[in-house]
Amino acid sequence: MARCLMVLKSVVSSCKANTRLFSYSQRSGNRIVRAAFLEVSNTRQQNYWISTRLLSLSSPGASLICHFYSTHAETAEEPLHNIISDSENVQGSFSKHEFQAETKKLLDIVARSLYSEKEVFIRELISNGSDALEKLRHKLITKGGESAPMEIHLQTDVAKGTLTIQDTGIGMNEEELATNLGTIARSGSKAFLDALQSQVEASSSIIGQFGVGFYSAFMVADKVDVYSQSAESSVPGYKWSSDGSGIFEIATASGVRQGTKIVLYLKEECKEFSSEDRVKEVVKKYSNFVSFPIYLNGRRLNTLQALWMKKPKEISDWEHEEFYRYVAQAYDKPRYVLHYHADAPINIRSIFYVPETKPSMFDVSREMGSSVALYSRKVLIQTKATDILPKWLRFLRGVVDSEDIPLNLSRELLQESALIRKLRNVLQQRVIRFLLGQSNKESEKYACFFEDYGLFVREGIVTTAEQDVKEDIAKLLLFESSVLPAGQQTTLMDYTSRMKAGTRNIYYLCAPNRHLAEHSPYFEAMKQKDMEVLFCYEQFDELTLLHLREFDKKKLISVETDIVIDHYKEEQFPDSKPESERLTEQQAENLITWMRNCLCQKVTNIKVTPRLDTHPAMITVLDMGAARHFLRTQQLARNVEERAQILQPTLEINTTHDLIKKLHVLKDSSPDLAQLLLEQIYDNAMITAGLNDDPRPMISRLNDLLVKALEKH
Repeated sequence: MARCLMVLKSVVSSCKANTRLFSYSQRSGNRIVRAAFLEVSNTRQQNYWISTRLLSLSSPGASLICHFYSTHAETAEEPLHNIISDSENVQGSFSKHEFQAETKKLLDIVARSLYSEKEVFIRELISNGSDALEKLRHKLITKGGESAPMEIHLQTDVAKGTLTIQDTGIGMNEEELATNLGTIARSGSKAFLDALQSQVEASSSIIGQFGVGFYSAFMVADKVDVYSQSAESSVPGYKWSSDGSGIFEIATASGVRQGTKIVLYLKEECKEFSSEDRVKEVVKKYSNFVSFPIYLNGRRLNTLQALWMKKPKEISDWEHEEFYRYVAQAYDKPRYVLHYHADAPINIRSIFYVPETKPSMFDVSREMGSSVALYSRKVLIQTKATDILPKWLRFLRGVVDSEDIPLNLSRELLQESALIRKLRNVLQQRVIRFLLGQSNKESEKYACFFEDYGLFVREGIVTTAEQDVKEDIAKLLLFESSVLPAGQQTTLMDYTSRMKAGTRNIYYLCAPNRHLAEHSPYFEAMKQKDMEVLFCYEQFDELTLLHLREFDKKKLISVETDIVIDHYKEEQFPDSKPESERLTEQQAENLITWMRNCLCQKVTNIKVTPRLDTHPAMITVLDMGAARHFLRTQQLARNVEERAQILQPTLEINTTHDLIKKLHVLKDSSPDLAQLLLEQIYDNAMITAGLNDDPRPMISRLNDLLVKALEKH
């Protein structure tokens, strides 16, 4: 093994840094030893594997099988491609212009306080370049003509402290430079869109609807030079220059390439943006999915495709896996993939993934924000968009892209509006519908999902205000049922389909497991009604159903509450045992009187029930589930009397049970033993009802009971 590791180490050390996962196996005779190693790779393009079998091991018959997995194909490094050069020369003199008075004030706002992060100026300038290329492409389609490759180039210069951004787009003439760059409230892209209102395909690709994008450059630059050559024939090139103080200059320039070139002379405190690594980080973060190639110092950056813009049938499972790992920063596979497109009532392009890995306690915490990124026309707006999905869907990973979303001026924040609420509702309903379809399609796989992510579904019901939405989410719930075999789960919809005609209630019982549920006195009391009962094992099931209240116009009622309701209705249930096997009415009345005197304030009432068979007694409380939840959360009842004062419990006894009949005898023959037995019966009933979380105080009494029971032995 040591030799294997040494060979493996030498092999790995010669591999490129982008190797992400490799494994090896050592085979010696019938013995195989395997291990796996993981390295993190930030880039994923093509998945391939290379298998190398190393046979030159000193031990006879031993072999080392080594598999390398990478996200890059093993190709030769591409040659540098850079169009940026210092070929421009000013011809003649500059003409000076003043920004409008309002523009001066707005320019100061943009440069100082509009954006929360200075790095977004790169996003804005790349978006402007993308718009210029989109306009040129439209012009070529409609009017014909030839053009150089449509690209965006960036170049950093640490020595000079500059950052240059150049596109090969439609460019601007003198008038357009003065208009588009001299008036902050005007947007060339906005005007272009207005001219193409009827042409949806052309307008859908335009990013820059905000006239302030270019001015974000003044957040980081003392001076900005713009060189632009219009795509119109026989139009000279121009240079636009300003320090953002209120004056800009324009002059004719020669040697200007078609498109627009922006040179930023960075402020001293912003020289970080003259670093290639820093700029690369920002481009990868915000503009990784822009349609046109983006080069930084001659190297292509945006190699990833915006999968959410493609048709679902065009995407392979492997592409989904790679894209999921990119957006989720994970190394597992997606359990479910939802690729959703819509044009009405709102434009949506989205992909959602459910992770294969079970969520950790940290993921479950409501402090965890959204893990879905928001894009607008493939440009990142928010890495964690908290407003486009309800909180309970925070387990989803993925992307939402919509050109209809209302953004604030800096394109950083969503503006809460009816449109955002509509988007949130549409996405929520689509996710619910998708998961519901999966439960019908692959019930076992969905059951595994619900086991891992059911807590989020329950949270959705508890935290949602609208009843119709609660019921939609409730369709995703799974429970075991009294009429189905152990382990087989059912939904509320299936339950209602099995209901008898005229039945208006859905019954449920909360218990830690099926055995305790089936042997509960409350389930036993329900048997005479011959109704299906849902078994709820999870801690938050009861709270979830209390908030749900009803489903499909049928009330959700716990069997404990139903017993109390039957008492109010004075419903009669026949005694299943003959009179000879139970106490007489007089004996029962005498026993109840004695029990009231002994229990005092612990109970509000004591009565005989004919609905129990194997249990001596049970506690009933109106709205038992709500009472349990109240006691758990409020911590108000510090002793038995205070607890009873809040609960107002009724103790129902089964006069056919041997313990109750023996208690009737002992109350006269052995009052001390009878007192111990009564208190134990009462505590047992409270524990069974889930109203006593701490049974330790009864231990001394149990010891006394055992001593009494063994006195004659």
